[in-house]
Amino acid sequence: MPIEAALLLGGLLAAQAVASWFRIRRGGDAGSTLWRMTLAGFVAARLVFLLRHHDLYGGDVFSMLNIRDGGFDGPAGLLAACVAGAWLTRAQHALRKPVLVSTLAGCAVWLGGGLLNQGLAPGGAPLPAIEVRKLDGTTVSLQSFAGRPVVVNLWATWCPPCRREMPALQAAQQASPGVAFVFVNQGESPSAVGRYLADHGLRIENVVLDPGSQATARTGATGYPTTLFYDAAGRLRERHMGELSQATVRATIARLDNGR
Repeated sequence: MPIEAALLLGGLLAAQAVASWFRIRRGGDAGSTLWRMTLAGFVAARLVFLLRHHDLYGGDVFSMLNIRDGGFDGPAGLLAACVAGAWLTRAQHALRKPVLVSTLAGCAVWLGGGLLNQGLAPGGAPLPAIEVRKLDGTTVSLQSFAGRPVVVNLWATWCPPCRREMPALQAAQQASPGVAFVFVNQGESPSAVGRYLADHGLRIENVVLDPGSQATARTGATGYPTTLFYDAAGRLRERHMGELSQATVRATIARLDNGR
């Protein structure tokens, strides 16, 4: 589970634990109110993200509903949850204190845990020092792409989510000429990869082969696709396991540019 999701889950559990304490000791069940607040925040966070990147969705309802890309606006979700809590307790004075304290406890775990993790985390791991092979048979060092932001996508032709996200990554590459996208195929032959790209009409630059899946081992990837975002100094800043949308890629690259 990604650390962001784990921290959010921890915050929700902490809020529910405090609400349960209030229910047992003082009466009044704030649990259902908290779940409604969570739902409001979840929906708002997704809607705001969609609005910020509406130009990339083009009315595609399926991609809008596909939350596996991790496209959410956290501050907007938190604000919406707080507004929902104020509205839901406007006529229930007995619930105001349990809801407020439970919400603060959840936020403390979520936001405090994030700050603690950021403070204790070691510096970003560098681009792996491995040699990969181009489709024409020549070799290149993965570290040679450093000097600008680098997006490394670990993928395979037999991987369904890899196949689904490839057009979005191709579009992201074309829209971000200042970023080096490197598509590191894991363990397949040049003919298999070349045939797949041709059959699907993909014109992607920097498709390379990693026959021994060294990148998987060196980066600690546990599944495909895994996408790694490195800053211009070649240090890992973010990772995402699973399918990505073009909007999520753009938002992550913007965070790299802002030094976050």
